[in-house]
Amino acid sequence: MSARSSEQGRGVLAKALDVLAAFEGSRDGLPLVELARRSGLPLTTVHRLTSELTQRQVLERLPDRRYVVGRRLWQLGLLARVQGELRDVALPFLQDLYEATRQNVHLAIRVHDQALYLERLHGRLSVPLVSRAGGLLPLHATGVGKVLLAHAPQDVVARVVESAEKVTPYTVTERGRLLRELAEVRQRGYARTVQEMTLGTCSVAVPVHDPDGDVLAAIGLVMATRHEPTRHLAPLRMAAAGIARDLARHHSGEVST
Repeated sequence: MSARSSEQGRGVLAKALDVLAAFEGSRDGLPLVELARRSGLPLTTVHRLTSELTQRQVLERLPDRRYVVGRRLWQLGLLARVQGELRDVALPFLQDLYEATRQNVHLAIRVHDQALYLERLHGRLSVPLVSRAGGLLPLHATGVGKVLLAHAPQDVVARVVESAEKVTPYTVTERGRLLRELAEVRQRGYARTVQEMTLGTCSVAVPVHDPDGDVLAAIGLVMATRHEPTRHLAPLRMAAAGIARDLARHHSGEVST
């Protein structure tokens, strides 16, 4: 790459960062003209950059033509923040859980109306899945997702329930039945699914609480339907309790031993 093209590349990146920095302190979105004013860039340059950033889901364009931070940027930011603490604290417990069960192990948090998978542990003999670290899956169709949805704010629950779509013929989407399931999840402390996300699989998941007692994340196991997932509830709950305990120690400044 020539010095000139390298300089041009750095210039484009710097301008894109100027556009993103313009959103600081603004939650309701910004029109193109305001983005140009805040970034100090020409309107034509901002128009070109916002078009490219929107195509890559870094920005999102609303129906009224305002721009807001997009899903991909939220994902990257959440991964950077959460993985620095939650994933690092959870990983030893997830590894122990895999060793004890030899099933797919998931760690997920809620991002808006979806489940963001922070980690997935699996082996050569584990049942194949569509999940992956850094991926998003529906809250209503996954075990970890149902745990997160059961403890989500009511407006989130309402949106997800009303827009729930079938991923497989077995996905629960009926409003009344789904709401009853979420109430059961809160009451019994775990979620169970059968072939709702992937045919031939079932799952069980439990919540992970933060130091204030709120549900921060969910961990779960996914396996073939010939297995009974709830037989693994004891190690799942032990792992969740261990993660919560070590998170509390980190927050209080103690060193876990």
